[in-house]
Amino acid sequence: MQVFFSDVQLRHAPRDFLVRGQWKPCPEQPARVLALQSALVAVGHPVSVPPAGDRAAIAAVHDARYLAFLETGHERWRALPGASESIIPNIHPNGRGLGYPQSVIGQAGYHMVDTACPIDADSFPAILASADCAIAAAQMVRDGADAAYALCRPPGHHAFADMAGGFCYLNNSAIAAQLLRGKYDKVAVVDVDLHHGNGTQGIFYERGDVLTVSVHADPSNFYPFFWGYADEMGSGAGAGANLNLPLPLGSGDDTFLAALEVGLAKVRSFGAEAIVVALGLDAFAETLCRPCGNGRWLSSHRRAPCRLAAAKRAGTGRRLSLSGTGPEPAGVPGGLQHRRVAGMWSPTLVPWSIWLIRERRPPCSSASRRESARPRPVPA
Repeated sequence: MQVFFSDVQLRHAPRDFLVRGQWKPCPEQPARVLALQSALVAVGHPVSVPPAGDRAAIAAVHDARYLAFLETGHERWRALPGASESIIPNIHPNGRGLGYPQSVIGQAGYHMVDTACPIDADSFPAILASADCAIAAAQMVRDGADAAYALCRPPGHHAFADMAGGFCYLNNSAIAAQLLRGKYDKVAVVDVDLHHGNGTQGIFYERGDVLTVSVHADPSNFYPFFWGYADEMGSGAGAGANLNLPLPLGSGDDTFLAALEVGLAKVRSFGAEAIVVALGLDAFAETLCRPCGNGRWLSSHRRAPCRLAAAKRAGTGRRLSLSGTGPEPAGVPGGLQHRRVAGMWSPTLVPWSIWLIRERRPPCSSASRRESARPRPVPA
């Protein structure tokens, strides 16, 4: 299985972020991606540096003013008297559609939805390198490869077209899905991270060619709070092409897998020819996500990879592009090391990845095989 990763991604290493009004060490650190890289190499997967990606692939998903902010913002921020080392906004607009500020202070509030996406001097090259991995893996799928794995860090599913948030800057899953749309008429994004993939939902909310499905913790008392409710089903051409499956914290395997089955049934009825799976496993009970989630969880997550692999045989017979993380702190989920699965990855609180699944039936156990209101405003 071909893996894409660049050491440039390690340059993004913010020291702190603001949570619950207090400065805390930023948990999204290079050590997490290195752990997963080491695990992949240990089981024999070749790792290649992706070529510099086509900026057009990024611009197809992200707003031009936002990209300019990511590229130039830190230098302008540091030129301010008394500015902090990292860009962390201290003002946010109450709603959008207002004037666009020229000040980098105002732009930080406009383009950063929260205080958990600090930008340092070396962040932008790492952000681009992460997207390059997604682009390279998606291009391999478009070109007919059976498997590819992009080890994307920083992560992406909280990034909107013009906003960073939740440690995410460029939406790697959305970039991959858009590239796959160049070959496949219908693409689905399935997100099983503990937190709702609000950025991915926002990017595709008014489109009917990309289905977005998310199984996540109920946002009424969990990040991202303002998105991820069951009544958000898409609008305009995208009406019915967004499915949110929020669950109470501590739901456990059976509830989680039942919700995932509902999501996969939606993928089948949609007729997706390619699937990007944001397989963040911070919903796993043993994950080290305490800096933000206080160790809260949805599922043991050990059977979820079999369920996601089952989407292959339930679908159209085309290749699947998946994105996921390993539940163990070491990186690679137990029992997956020898499966022909791959994909694109972006770590948040635990290592992430995006996977592709080959044609053959995954080696799930027989027991595992038997397991079977109002829309919130979404930024443009």
